[in-house]
Amino acid sequence: MNYSESIDWLYGTQTFGIKLGLGNPRRLVSALGIDPDKPGPAVLHVAGTNGKGSVCAVAERILRDAGIRTGLFTSPHLVTYRERIRIDGEMISEEAVAAGLTRLRGTAELCEGHPTFFEITLALAMGHFVEGACEVIVLETGMGGRLDATNAIGSDLAVITPIGLDHQQWLGETIREIAAEKAGILKPGVPVIVGDLHPEAREVVGRRALELDIPCVEAHSLPEGWVTGLKGPHQRANAALAVEAACRLEGERLTEEGIRRSVAAVEWPGRFQRIDEGLILDGAHNPAAAAVLRQTWQEECGGEKAHLVFGAVGSKDLVGILRELLPILASVDFVPVKSERRLPVSEMKACLVEAGEGGLPQSEHETLPEALAAARSRGGRVLVAGSLFLVGEMLGHFLGERFETSLQ
Repeated sequence: MNYSESIDWLYGTQTFGIKLGLGNPRRLVSALGIDPDKPGPAVLHVAGTNGKGSVCAVAERILRDAGIRTGLFTSPHLVTYRERIRIDGEMISEEAVAAGLTRLRGTAELCEGHPTFFEITLALAMGHFVEGACEVIVLETGMGGRLDATNAIGSDLAVITPIGLDHQQWLGETIREIAAEKAGILKPGVPVIVGDLHPEAREVVGRRALELDIPCVEAHSLPEGWVTGLKGPHQRANAALAVEAACRLEGERLTEEGIRRSVAAVEWPGRFQRIDEGLILDGAHNPAAAAVLRQTWQEECGGEKAHLVFGAVGSKDLVGILRELLPILASVDFVPVKSERRLPVSEMKACLVEAGEGGLPQSEHETLPEALAAARSRGGRVLVAGSLFLVGEMLGHFLGERFETSLQ
């Protein structure tokens, strides 16, 4: 298969939906000649509700800048599928995707239950990382932890970022239940570093660490005066987690000055990303993420109000998201996202009313360029938020690249 054919085949596997479990990932990785329990490179495994992508990005940058060959696995992608798999910051090539998926297709079709999009993508990444002689692999969980495909891979260090309510239909209805799923990445002999956890989540993770007799370490605060490339007070906490993780994995090869430069230089798209002085992008796909977006906006933009371009998918707490954003909004322009799970504008508008919009100016549009043009015409800064699908489409629009939509 060429790149286009392989991607078409892979996206076709989305019809198999989300299947939590470790059997298929282990089979796929083993078929590549890799021991999933001991893949070779050191593995940093990161789980949580918010901030895990940022933690992975900062930790990877610290290690890479120190001359350590890194593999980075994250999800979802924003513009192109290739973003999910990187060696030393470079996306996997189209040729490597095509070759890897062609090889995995035969194995996948022999599995008792066909592997999912995410399971195949993880196996593709592991093959690429091992073949590329990575020294450290940074794995971001897709959803949950205990039965997430990434948990099929043995790890050397775990990180748990802040835990909130998200994916309740899969992970549970309470913080305690969701924390138990996230804590499922903890393994015997593998230390865990934790961030600023909700008290119930902290109790669950701490108890699991005690049961496994493993160190449970709280990250130190980032030193005063250090600058973070990612904006917002929450990103200082994420950076602190990343620094702690990098130091525990490869401390002898790192210097304080080098770490400080890396923390200041790191970039990660879709996290309060400035396209220009008048346009900011942020995924903000759950209430906790929306709350830190509001705080970051207020810190970076003072009392200025935002003209929001908003689109979202189903299964999200839109009322909670919009309620958190309302204090910084001057207007809202709604647009459906490019996803089969997109919500119609009528439902999003109803959620805004329920959130207490209080007569906020609003309009609806069929396409993102139309919504952006309308928001810009109002004067002032524009904020695009509500879904990483929307952020990805916007980035594709400005980069002139084809937006490769994905359900996962």
